[in-house]
Amino acid sequence: MTQLASSSPKRRYALVGTGGRAGMFYTSLARDFSETSELVALCDTNQTRLNHARSKVESLGGGVVPTYLAADFDRMVAETRPDEIIVTTIDRTHHTYIVRAMELGCNVVTEKPMTIDAPRCREIFDAVERTQRKVRVTFNYRYAPHNSKIFEVLRSGAIGTVTSVHFEWMLNTQHGADYFRRWHRDARNSGGLLIHKSTHHFDLVNWWLQSRPATVFAQGDLRFYGKENAESRGVRQFYTRAHGSPAAQDDPFALHLDRNPTLKALYLDAEHEDSYYRDQSVFSDGISIEDTMNVIVRYENRAVLTYSLTAYAPWEGFRVSFNGTGGRLEAEVVESSYVNSGGEQAQEGAAERITLLLRPLFEPPREIEVKQTAGGHGGGDTLMLRELFGGGAPEQDDFKRAANHVNGAASILTGMAANRAIRTGQVVHVGDLLTLP
Repeated sequence: MTQLASSSPKRRYALVGTGGRAGMFYTSLARDFSETSELVALCDTNQTRLNHARSKVESLGGGVVPTYLAADFDRMVAETRPDEIIVTTIDRTHHTYIVRAMELGCNVVTEKPMTIDAPRCREIFDAVERTQRKVRVTFNYRYAPHNSKIFEVLRSGAIGTVTSVHFEWMLNTQHGADYFRRWHRDARNSGGLLIHKSTHHFDLVNWWLQSRPATVFAQGDLRFYGKENAESRGVRQFYTRAHGSPAAQDDPFALHLDRNPTLKALYLDAEHEDSYYRDQSVFSDGISIEDTMNVIVRYENRAVLTYSLTAYAPWEGFRVSFNGTGGRLEAEVVESSYVNSGGEQAQEGAAERITLLLRPLFEPPREIEVKQTAGGHGGGDTLMLRELFGGGAPEQDDFKRAANHVNGAASILTGMAANRAIRTGQVVHVGDLLTLP
């Protein structure tokens, strides 16, 4: 990755949460942006994971970075004086570190979802107003070339005014299953997949349409994962976790931590500190999230979205189509599958095949070329990281891809409303949950 020269002082970053999502950030800071940015501290609840992250940073030329346990977050900020805090903890604790970082005078870069419910959103909004600090939400899917091309085509008016969107996302039995092995399986941690995963998708629609959700209806259920579903399909042999279980040896859904050095270092070797088991069976009890979801959304600009998410599909990727007053735009993207921290980060979300077809009214259809570049999400990760850490004045982005706390809240409002609709069976007015500025 090419660094951008800058005469400005280096920006100082501290990172909290050194699990799977953290690697993209601390690797880039140590390896690619050392001339413009500096990682000054690492923070986590688990010292073993901290030691692993510190050794990785050092091996990449980032120097010896001090580590702090989460209870010492305030002391870390006082001693290392970061300009910005990168938050990559589990979702339910994002707001804790976002708010406290701003109170201590830092700006924030946070993984998606920004948080998981309306009260936590309000805490973040109040802290932004009180401290005048900034929050940046890292929606790397906006930077993927095919998604940026969709934005460009829609904005050009090629299909007129968009009236409806049909959006189907498939997580396959490698990637999709992974959400049912780890902390995401508990809705109290993640808000369910309509928050944790769909925040990407709902953000894309908000961004593509340049609008916000107004009303939401949804249905969802656990139809494939979980012990009861497995029993109904005739499964009779079960286990709690893969490690040490003979029953898991031939299970294609089992994750064997001891066979992958990164997973072993991050999780298996760290279990003695917090008893967090990364390799739980996807067919065990205790799962409180859905794997089959359907959502209908009406936007403030009167466009309507029909959306589905399936977490046990035979392929990974999405289909989306836009109907407009001047035609139709269709996209199909087949993505490479992955297990978080189980392989090369540059391959996460990489597009294996892209078809983008424009069908204007009264004209022949024509395929639109989309150029991919190296890196995760078709090179989108590289673009986003350069914008975050490259230093100097940010380049003019005609695609308006940088997302703040308002965008972060808008992206999870659809999921929050959908979760309420699933519980109540009623249409939910988004404004009843949270009012956006």
